[in-house]
Amino acid sequence: MKNIFVILLFLVGSFSAHAKPMTMADLLNVPSLNNAQLSPDGNSLLYVQSLANWDANLNMKTIWKIGINGRNPVQMSSNVADATAPKWSPNGQQILFISKRGNDEKPQVYIMPATGGEALRFTNHNTAVSSAQWSPNGNGIYFIASDEKSEDQIEREEEKDDIFKFEQNYQQKHLWRITVKDKLINRVTDGDFSVTNYKLSPDGKNIIHQRSPNPLLDAALQSEIWIMDADGQDATRVTYNKNPEGGVELSPDNKSVLYIAWTNENDQPYFEDNLFIISASGNGRARQMLGDFDHDIEQAHWSKDGNSIYFKANLGVHSELFSLDIASGEITELTSGEHTVRNWQYSPPSDSHALSIRTAHNNGDYWHLKNGRLTQVTNIFNDLARQFDLPTQEIVTWKGADGVQIEGTLIYPDNYKKGTRYPLVVQTHGGPRSSDQWGIYAPESYAPILATNGYAILRPNYRGSLGYGDAFVRDMVGHYFNQSHLDVMAGVDHLIEQGIVDGDKLVKMGYSAGGHMTNKIITYTDRFKAASSAAGTVNWISMYSQSDTRIYRTPWFGGTPWQENAPIDVY
Repeated sequence: MKNIFVILLFLVGSFSAHAKPMTMADLLNVPSLNNAQLSPDGNSLLYVQSLANWDANLNMKTIWKIGINGRNPVQMSSNVADATAPKWSPNGQQILFISKRGNDEKPQVYIMPATGGEALRFTNHNTAVSSAQWSPNGNGIYFIASDEKSEDQIEREEEKDDIFKFEQNYQQKHLWRITVKDKLINRVTDGDFSVTNYKLSPDGKNIIHQRSPNPLLDAALQSEIWIMDADGQDATRVTYNKNPEGGVELSPDNKSVLYIAWTNENDQPYFEDNLFIISASGNGRARQMLGDFDHDIEQAHWSKDGNSIYFKANLGVHSELFSLDIASGEITELTSGEHTVRNWQYSPPSDSHALSIRTAHNNGDYWHLKNGRLTQVTNIFNDLARQFDLPTQEIVTWKGADGVQIEGTLIYPDNYKKGTRYPLVVQTHGGPRSSDQWGIYAPESYAPILATNGYAILRPNYRGSLGYGDAFVRDMVGHYFNQSHLDVMAGVDHLIEQGIVDGDKLVKMGYSAGGHMTNKIITYTDRFKAASSAAGTVNWISMYSQSDTRIYRTPWFGGTPWQENAPIDVY
């Protein structure tokens, strides 16, 4: 026992001696994981790891395979080029992915054996290939690609006579199919519209997809759901709501369509994203499925038998998995904890889930969920807390100026001592249809480095953030800076009252909507000693006109700045 005690003291001392403050380079070296794909038999997991490549000055994306038991992690793609969006073949013997390597002028589909080996280019399309999927029988591969430029466009570009009107220089995107056996390629859709998203039915007979007037961001308002045969014939329009939909998926019996949209049951826009079901025939109204479940729905899938729907919901500082029993309407929470569920994939063949779970010190290792049992698969981030002296993160709440409860995350400075006041950096997230959640590794906020230098960091989920209900997110409709900046300042005052923060040492920063907030606050108060506004607007009228997206901004201000009786004062 004495010897064991001495060994334990040695190990503790070793970890303490080797734990070091995290530098910016260390932070950039923390990898990220995404694109999880469970094998058809449920025994293996594919995922994409993004890791800093300092020689090439980029983040290299490589495909990895690991057993669900957490054993035998293997890098499947080489480091010669990015490899993304892996998909198992239906029989589990091959893997497709997207890459641009060698002499490729555009990204193409590549295929490799699931056991490993050389990847071979499968497509040779003249424009970039994306959204590749196997047909359920494995005989074909579908993908989306932009139309080629016309001879007139090419000639004008060569002559430098290629001036175009704003947002008129796009090519429509359409769906293609290529046979696996002989590489015969067929165009599935054609016309003056873009296919922005699609998914094959489980039996491979139908394709549910979204058609938009063009591929531009703002065209999402005119995007609608369509269903067609697998060869593109007999296309039928399903929705007529003039609102953007997402996560479109056919039920196992091909009779119903689920989708996610930012509307209420009356198709009014700018609510939290809700879950809807509509008949695949397009007849009848869409049903909002979650009743008074007042949180933002991020993703949803039919269960294998079609009797329930699995979905991921944003609850503010965390996101969790749930299931909905369609017959009873009962909602069951499948995950819960001081974490956030990030990347998630449901696999009907194995009726199981792969999900990355981010905590204060773990940047999102993958876990496997089946029959209520959650087990860790990857262990990429386990050593970070031993290698580095990482700050503590906790959830804090306070009351806004009008009494509404506000929530955020607080990251403490290194070696925090209760009773000592510290300088504070207030970081406001972008969106604002977003929320700050568990985790400290976002490179753009460099929280571990700020904490090492003695700063506390507050990330408030101010009014307009997602996860707190429709009234919360709609506080910006008709008046962008209504309660949001007051929520931020109330959070600052709360930390001062708690004795954590020195009110004379305040810093403000943020990106995009966080930059807008920074610009607002430094005109509202002079309490901040320094501020950093990244991509923040200072003139909403010019930004509306020159931006690549206005879809969110119109509801904030109640109209365009050039319409009759334009709401210029609101802008």
